[in-house]
Amino acid sequence: MCGIVGYIGEGDIKGFLLEGLKELEYRGYDSAGIAILQNDNLHIAKAVGKLDNLIQKSKNIKTKGFGVGIGHTRWATHGKPTELNAHPHQGVFSYVVHNGIIENFKEIKAQLDAQFVSQTDTEVIVHLFEKYFNQTKEAKKAFEQTIKRLKGAYAILLITKADPNKIFFAKKGSPLIIGKNEKEIFFASSDAPLIGHAKEVHYLEDDEWGVASAHTMELYKNGGGKSKLSFQPLTIDKEYAQKGGYRFFMEKEIYEQSDVIGDTMMGRVEEGDVHFEEIEEGFFDGIDAIKICACGTSYHAGLSGSYLLQRLARIPTSSEIASEFRYKEPILRKDTLFIVISQSGETADTLEALKMAKAAGLKTLAICNVDNSSIVRLADRTILTRAGIEKGVASTKAFTTQVMVLWMLALLLAKQRATLTQEKIDEETKAMLQTPKALKVLPQLHERLKRLSKRYLHGHGFFFIGRDLFYPLALEGALKLKEISYLHAEGYPAGEMKHGPIALADPELFTIALMPRTLLYDKIKSNVEELSARDSTICSIGHEWFELADDFIQIRRWTHPMLEYYDMSVVLQLLAMEIAIRLGNDVDMPRNLAKSVTVE
Repeated sequence: MCGIVGYIGEGDIKGFLLEGLKELEYRGYDSAGIAILQNDNLHIAKAVGKLDNLIQKSKNIKTKGFGVGIGHTRWATHGKPTELNAHPHQGVFSYVVHNGIIENFKEIKAQLDAQFVSQTDTEVIVHLFEKYFNQTKEAKKAFEQTIKRLKGAYAILLITKADPNKIFFAKKGSPLIIGKNEKEIFFASSDAPLIGHAKEVHYLEDDEWGVASAHTMELYKNGGGKSKLSFQPLTIDKEYAQKGGYRFFMEKEIYEQSDVIGDTMMGRVEEGDVHFEEIEEGFFDGIDAIKICACGTSYHAGLSGSYLLQRLARIPTSSEIASEFRYKEPILRKDTLFIVISQSGETADTLEALKMAKAAGLKTLAICNVDNSSIVRLADRTILTRAGIEKGVASTKAFTTQVMVLWMLALLLAKQRATLTQEKIDEETKAMLQTPKALKVLPQLHERLKRLSKRYLHGHGFFFIGRDLFYPLALEGALKLKEISYLHAEGYPAGEMKHGPIALADPELFTIALMPRTLLYDKIKSNVEELSARDSTICSIGHEWFELADDFIQIRRWTHPMLEYYDMSVVLQLLAMEIAIRLGNDVDMPRNLAKSVTVE
């Protein structure tokens, strides 16, 4: 979720780079940096935290005349958010910025005789390039050889004193756009930084790479010959560009989940193993119970985590609503790990609960999306979800990444407590590595939900029902609908219907039934049949057709409950959004709500 920009020309190099990074700061704010080559002089500045810190650090950089420059704003994947890990990374005479993941960086690093100063995967790119340049004495040839060695996803910009008036670029799996006007060349991760500067743009395809100067631009296909540049007018406005072409930030963030879940797992999950560099060995020693505390969507993630922690790690786990926890005179034992979950890290009730746990001497762990937030600073240890900035008030990608962190944590504790065989751990990690597929939005599914949404605009309410892991997901589905459509919805454990709520069942009550094939299918089927017999309108979500459903939304066939969980998460988010859009609501800024709840 990093953002990169580049510039070639005689204009305000520093100004464009900083302005462009400001437009991309939503992609990451762990650190930022710029590097400018001008008249054989190098100007470089890097800073930890938000872009304002970089603006201050670079205020004495003066640029005049022709030059090239690159910039980067970082969301940490490999290595902590430090100045040494901030981009641009440099070799002896070259500088690089990169968005993505170099999967074989450890293998490459072991083969290089170079002085590494960072913990990042990116630094291998610049040292590999310089190795090949020292062999070939040709910058373009060295860059081509470098790109051929890399495995993974990347958008790369590289400048070098060996060929100082050019930018070398490459794309695979991460977005990169080239823009131009009569006098200048621009690069950026999205359209937004280019608006007001570039008149035309070329959207790079995967495996394209090249070299650009003020007067020439060469484009190649990795492993092939020359590729054709196809520039088109840049006519979109800035707001549209920030949304990446989506109607709402919420829609964009739903679609991003497939990518950001990979960032959440990066460097932490491999087949057969889970680990967190943020947590040292022995941190969990002496822990015999876990208490999770959160609010809203984060509470639903925590409730999901409680099922996973008990099932996989066999450790007693409870999940508490932070606003209630503080006033129930809770019993806090020192053998309990206290986990708080917050997207912003500023949620007032959760922060106060964390203070109580700290005062009682409990070990504390934060699961959060924002580094250097209040909760992160207070907790003993933190696991960052790496979801990227979430602008939509109704949380989507923060939720799915929180659940992933809890799933990983459950597996780590299961390994340490020897509650699972290695075969079972292998099975779980294989499923984890498939979650990007489970979260990928299928166009035909989205179109079906758009059409289906028109049938759910009236009535006197919704029941979202599920069992086991899918009960917290039902709660989350109901919350999403309430937040943005303003329709009444409730989440229930499916088995509780006959204990009172079924009295509401009639044709004007919509039941959204989560029916996973891998977990308690026959049980949930019986519960839905009870509602159908009382004429509730049934919308079934699952892989297997349910004959009593009035509407059926089919997900893909999975063999693990968590993959069904993630697939259904996307369905619930999209369905809520499409209903809200049909009702004419502002999906990104629903009434009466705020993104970060900093009051009690």
